[in-house]
Amino acid sequence: MQKQYRLKDRADFSRVYRYGRSWANHQLVLYVFPRPAVDRFRVGVSASKKIGNAVVRNRMRRVIKEVVRLHSDRVISHVDLVFIVRKGAVDMDYEQLRKSVLHVCRKASVLK
Repeated sequence: MQKQYRLKDRADFSRVYRYGRSWANHQLVLYVFPRPAVDRFRVGVSASKKIGNAVVRNRMRRVIKEVVRLHSDRVISHVDLVFIVRKGAVDMDYEQLRKSVLHVCRKASVLK
């Protein structure tokens, strides 16, 4: 995922958590915060130590960012997205996780 599409700063994450809306399924929670002044979306992924060691957490981050990257043409612009990984996502393969990410995105109406 390119730099301009990444959500990195703690303040940005806090803003999305505090003022954004959330949607969830059994594997993921998605927070969405609208930013009308900007013409592109940004994505952040949060994975706590509860779901596993660093290898597991980083794999979840990479897979979710890759799914969003492959479907970036369908994601609406001018929003910040934060995915929180739940324990149920750890045992899933790529295709199941892709379906889960797209499902929660559809629930949040962030896909065109």
